[in-house]
Amino acid sequence: MAERKRRKTKRTIEPLFKSVSPGNAGLSVDTPVYIGNKAPTEAVFSLIQYDATALSVVTPENVEEVLAMLEDGMVNWINVNGLADQDAIKRLGGYFRLDPLTVEDLLNTEHRPKIEDFGHYVLIITKMLTRHSDDTIEYEQVSVILSRNAVLTIQETPGDCLNPVRDRLKNSVGRLRKMSSSYLAYALLDVIVDNYFALLEWLGDRLEGFEESSAQGRETKGFMEGLQAVKFEMNRMRRVVWPVRETIAALLHSDSPLLDDNLDPFLRDLQENTVQVLEALENYRETASGIQEVFLSSLSTRMNEVMKVLTIISTIFMPLTFIAGVYGMNFKHMPELYARLGYPLTLGVMGLIAGGMIAFFKKKHWL
Repeated sequence: MAERKRRKTKRTIEPLFKSVSPGNAGLSVDTPVYIGNKAPTEAVFSLIQYDATALSVVTPENVEEVLAMLEDGMVNWINVNGLADQDAIKRLGGYFRLDPLTVEDLLNTEHRPKIEDFGHYVLIITKMLTRHSDDTIEYEQVSVILSRNAVLTIQETPGDCLNPVRDRLKNSVGRLRKMSSSYLAYALLDVIVDNYFALLEWLGDRLEGFEESSAQGRETKGFMEGLQAVKFEMNRMRRVVWPVRETIAALLHSDSPLLDDNLDPFLRDLQENTVQVLEALENYRETASGIQEVFLSSLSTRMNEVMKVLTIISTIFMPLTFIAGVYGMNFKHMPELYARLGYPLTLGVMGLIAGGMIAFFKKKHWL
C-alpha cells in the first residue's frame, strides 16, 4: 500500500468549461466533445508493458505509436494525460471497441464515480485528489478501461499519485508483475484511495490547530473563515468518496470474466479503506461543528463579560453623575454652595459612594 503523505488544501471554485460552442449543442454521441471545469491540456502518452520476466517503459509521441507497440502476450498500461486531443481518444476507443457512450463519458469530467461492465471491457470512473504547491486541492477525474490484456487510464492533466505503482513495476516489488491486468486496475484504485488518507491527515492537523486555538482563547480574525474552509473541503471530499465506495462495492460484486477470482480479498480491503475514509470524514465534521460551537460560545461569554463590566461602570457613575448634576445647576441659593470645604466634601462623598459600590459588587462576586 502506498505511503501516505501530509497534504494541505485551500478552497477553490472553478467555472465549468465546455469545448463546444452553442451552435454545436445537441451533437450525437458519435461526436463526443470535452466537458470540464478547466481548459483541456495537450495529451501526453505513456506505455508500460510487462510480464513476470520483462518490463518496457516508453513515451510514444502520438496515439499511432501507442497502438503499434501493443503486444498481446503482455499487460499493457496505456496512460493518457490531457484531453485536448479528442481524436486520439476516439482512436483508442475504436481500437478497444468502446461503446460511443463510453467515449463520451471519457471526455466528460463532470461524471460521478461509477462502474459499467460492457462484457469485453469494464469502465471505471473515479476521482483523484492532488495537492499543489500553492496548497490548493485539485479534484481530477480518472477513467480506467480494463480489458483482457490492457488497462487504459485517462487523466485530465499531467501529474498524478500513481508513481508508487510505476515504481513497483520497475523494481518488480510484490506480486504486481506476476498478476493480470485486473490486478493492475486494482493497484491503481488502491493508490488513489490511499492518497485520500494524506488529505485526511492534513484535515486532522488543521482541526487540531483550530481546537487548540479555541481552547486557549487565541482565536484570530480569520478563525471562522479558516474553519469554514476546512469544513468546505470535508464536505466536498465526502461527496467524492461516497460514490467511490459504491463503485468499489459494485466492482467487488461484479461477475465480469475480466476480474480474477483471487482479486476479491484485495477489493474487500479497498472497500474497507473507503469506509474508513468516510468514517474519518464524519468524525472530522462533528469535530469541526464542536469547535464552531465552542468558538461561538466563547464569543458570547466574552461579550457577556464586557457587558457586565460596562454595566458595573455605568452603575457606579450613576450616583456620581447625579451629584455632579445637582451641583452643576445655576441656582444662587444652594446648600454648601459657598462653604469653604464644600468642594472637597462633595468629592469625598462621591468617592465613598463609588468605593462602597465596588465593595458591594465584589462581595456579590460580580467583579
